[in-house]
Amino acid sequence: MSAAETRADITDNREGMSYLDTLPRRVVTVYIPLFLIVFVLLFPFYWMGLTAIKPKEELVDFERANPFWTWAPTLEHIKDLIFKTEYPRWLWNTMFISVVSTVLALIASVFAAYAIVRIRYKGASTVGGLIFLSYLVPPSILFIPLSTVVYQYGLFDTPFALILTYPTILIPFSTWLLMGYFKTIPFELEECALIDGASRFQILMKIVLPLAVPGLISAGIFCLTLCWNEFIYALTFINTHANKTVPVAIVTAFTDGDQYRWGSLMAGALVGSLPLVILYSFFVEYYVSAMTGAVKE
Repeated sequence: MSAAETRADITDNREGMSYLDTLPRRVVTVYIPLFLIVFVLLFPFYWMGLTAIKPKEELVDFERANPFWTWAPTLEHIKDLIFKTEYPRWLWNTMFISVVSTVLALIASVFAAYAIVRIRYKGASTVGGLIFLSYLVPPSILFIPLSTVVYQYGLFDTPFALILTYPTILIPFSTWLLMGYFKTIPFELEECALIDGASRFQILMKIVLPLAVPGLISAGIFCLTLCWNEFIYALTFINTHANKTVPVAIVTAFTDGDQYRWGSLMAGALVGSLPLVILYSFFVEYYVSAMTGAVKE
């Protein structure tokens, strides 16, 4: 492409965005929609944090207390959560189960995605489609037969009941995501390695995986988030109070019949969401780039 054609394309792009030159148009088409989206996304976190620091009397007095602000913040609910309950144990259970399940799911997804994308055999694309279709099966349908399997193997009410069942809902999507990312890696690199005598396993470990780090991070974040927030399996397979995960434990521990201890509930949800928020803040660029590569394919 010549320099003149390049300048023409740039000019055309600028002309296409010329309707944003005036302030009223930018306000209507950019700023207002962006403000609404940010407000809708952040307001639940604001409400959760506000409820966690409100005094108990303000949580039930809607006539005299401002529902959207407090002038007397307190850490009482957070102290009760950490020091008067088994919340640190629940948080550890959640972290341990999520990390181990994520590692198992990534290992299986890497091998499955690489085999479907790079190894040529009949029906590879069909296998990839069937794996992704299995992700569309609702977990609410699977937890009944899975509970029978877990009980028969003696894993009921143990962390391994969740560690071995979570990959069933993690592997399909992670495989689909990594398939899209592996397709963006030039096949010529692998051909050169094959000519030099490298095996498929060596190619996967020394060439493909180092180049696919953003895709692995994206799949890992997805798996970790899904495990961290999962409720149905954790409620069904774990009965002992000390072995519960955070999403289930805070609901059962801070609910007395039809009475909800909203301050402790919101404090538990707030503290439990902080590790994921920190994780996303560090790896959001890798997450977006990998999702873009997967969707592009």
